[in-house]
Parts: sequence; C-alpha cells; structure tokens
Amino acid sequence: MTSTAPHQSILDKPFVLDLFAGPGGLDVAGRALGIPSLGIEWDRSACLTRYAAGLDTLHADVSAVRREAFESLPPEINVLAGGPPCQTYSVAGKGAGRKALSEVKDYIKRLMADEKIDKDLKSLSDPRTAMVLEPLRYAIQATRSPNRENRPYDVIVLEQVPAVEALWDHYAEVLEETGLPDGTKYKVVVDVLDTETYGVPQTRSRAVLIARREGLGEPSLPGATHRAYDPKEWNRKQDQATAQCHQQSLYDEPAAHQEEGDDLESWRSMGEVLAPHGRRTPFLVRSNYGSSGVPGRRGVRTDRQPAATVTGRISRFVVFEHLDENIVYEGDRFSMNEAGMLQSFPPDYPWSGTARAQQVGNAVPPLFGAHLLSAALRLPPPDPDVMREPWQPATEEKRAKLRSHGCGDAYECTARCPRPQDQAPVRSSKK
Repeated sequence: MTSTAPHQSILDKPFVLDLFAGPGGLDVAGRALGIPSLGIEWDRSACLTRYAAGLDTLHADVSAVRREAFESLPPEINVLAGGPPCQTYSVAGKGAGRKALSEVKDYIKRLMADEKIDKDLKSLSDPRTAMVLEPLRYAIQATRSPNRENRPYDVIVLEQVPAVEALWDHYAEVLEETGLPDGTKYKVVVDVLDTETYGVPQTRSRAVLIARREGLGEPSLPGATHRAYDPKEWNRKQDQATAQCHQQSLYDEPAAHQEEGDDLESWRSMGEVLAPHGRRTPFLVRSNYGSSGVPGRRGVRTDRQPAATVTGRISRFVVFEHLDENIVYEGDRFSMNEAGMLQSFPPDYPWSGTARAQQVGNAVPPLFGAHLLSAALRLPPPDPDVMREPWQPATEEKRAKLRSHGCGDAYECTARCPRPQDQAPVRSSKK
C-alpha cells in the first residue's frame, strides 16, 4: 500500500489532542504558543486542576474514548500528543513495563497487521503497561473515522521516561517502514532529552518521539537553549573539606558553570526561579535521590543548582536554611506552587483536588512541552517569559461549563467518569 499523502495538511491551524493529559503540562505549553488543545485525563483531581485552569478536558479513560467516543472528538484535531503512564516503566516504579517491553513490541506488530489484541492485553500484570500502545491505536483509529473523513494525524509528539526510548525506536520503525494499516507513513525522530537544556530548573531526562506525516517534511528535535547540568563537574568545583562526608555550606561561593565558546545560556537554578516569589535564599534541598556517588551529598543540592527530578515525592524534599554560618534549621518545604515552578508551571497555577504532589510530578514540564510542540510544528522557539506570566484561572461559570462537558455535570462526576480502582494494577498472587 502507498502512503496517504493526498490528505491535505491543516498544520496552519494546529489543534492538539493530549492523551494522558495530567494537570495540563502540554496544554499550558499549547496556550503559550496560541495552539488549542483537548486533554483526556482519567484522574479526578488532575481534572479539577485542569477545570480550574480553564483547560478543555474530558474526564475519561483514554482507551474507553477510543473504543466508544472517538467520533465525538473534534475532527479538526491534527496533532496527537501524550505521555502514557510511566509508573511501570520508570525507575521509580516496579518495572513491570520494562519487563514487558518485548511483549509490547509484539503487540505493536500485531496492531500494524490489523490483528485484534484486546483479549491478550488482559494477561499483562499491570494494565497501565498497555497504555503505551494507545497513541498508536489512536493514530490507526483516525484513519478509520468517518467524522474525520479518514484523515490521519499530521504530527505525533510523545514523551516518556528514558526506559521507553527502545519502544519509541520501535514505534519509529513501524511508522516509517511498515506504516499504519491504511498505508499512512511518517518520518520520525527519537532521542532522550534533558529538560534543563530547555530552561526548566530541574534535571529530568525524557525519551521523546516526534513524527510528521510523510509528505510534510522531515521532523526535527528542538535545539537546546541552555547548557546541560553535570553534577560531577559541579562537585569537582566545590571546595570539599572531606570527600566522604562534606555537606556543602549555604555560604560557599557558587561554582561557575560557564563554558568557553558556548553561546547557550546557563542552566536555571532553583533559587533563580523561587527567590522572586518569596523563597528565602540561600537554602539546601535534601531529596530522595543520590548525588554523583558522594555519600555525604546524597540527594543534596543548593539553591544555586537545578532541582533533582520532580516526582510525586516532591513534598518529601526537606529544605534547610541558615540562621547564620553555623546554625542550620529545617525551613518550610516546597509549596505546590513552588514545586510547579520547578516544573516550569506559572507561579500561580491553580492546583486543585488531592494528591497535588503526584499531579506536579506526573506533569510534562510546560516549557519543555512548548519546545517539543514548536519543533514538531516548525514554530519559533517559545519565549520562556510567556511561561512565567501570571495564570488567569477560570471563572466559576467557565469552570462549571468545562466540567459539564468533561464530566457530564457542572458540579460533580457522573457514572461516565472513570473510577480510580479501574486503573489499579492487578495484585499478583505470587510471593
């Protein structure tokens, strides 16, 4: 079969469908770029945050929408984006997804061969593992949608934890060489990118896939705007009293992180982002993560460094401040707005519902997302100052309207909304 190149591109009017949309990372990015979006998210609290932020939302299970309500999606959507649940793939999770990678690759081949796989997917130990197949299933469904006149998506943008890079490589292989069942093919680029190299004040690596439909030009990854943070180099530049146990003083002079012959900006530090909004500096942050193999610095960074990867454990990060050079005390932990700023959300983003730390940790950093969308759509790089502007929350009327559309009722969830227990991993009977 040949590629469906005759389908007319409408990339002059991009419209993003954000799968597994979370509290709004890619949607915030889209708004900064002037791009409309619709997010599908199953978590109630994340949806409450989205409604409060004024983001178009369907409170629904991504797979259920594909099976039962795909024809109700706006036909003008031409960009498919998303970050499938990472818990089973992440180093922070139990790794069921990593063990199932070869199995999932086989499911991808079967999807491209137009085989039915739903029954077999039920055998996976964690149902979230199969969610990584949903973007591909949406891409296939678009080519069979009467409401879309069988028009495929023009652009696909996906991001996940680095462990999924091998799976994105397989996505790229089948999208470029095999094509969708109707013959549509894409040009694809895949790589692991570091968010601090795009101005996000944290070290976070993500496996990224950007695809453009064949005939729409070669895709490209966003160019870095900031230098990468090297923790080992940072440690080498600090005056360590004892290599095994020295904890960096808040009053140490900052180490330079300028590189000769480099036009990139310096990576952004926690202090740069948080101090203008009331966070007292200097400070130290102790996280749950290691620091370049130096036991005495395990999980410790100063306000002059980027944050460690922001996850759902951000509320456990302990912040230390100094009364003077000799007295250290435990200060206030990061507020959710501060945690959001470390993810590059606007300073007053309206986090709502429960498990807010998990919402923050699960989100795509909006500034990083804006770089991905800009590269995918061949737009100029995003202006980071736009991302830092005050966020205008939705009015009560707007919030009610959004929830009425997203949940079926202006004030509460309905029977059509997913239940949390439906997404929980199946308990293993093995000890």
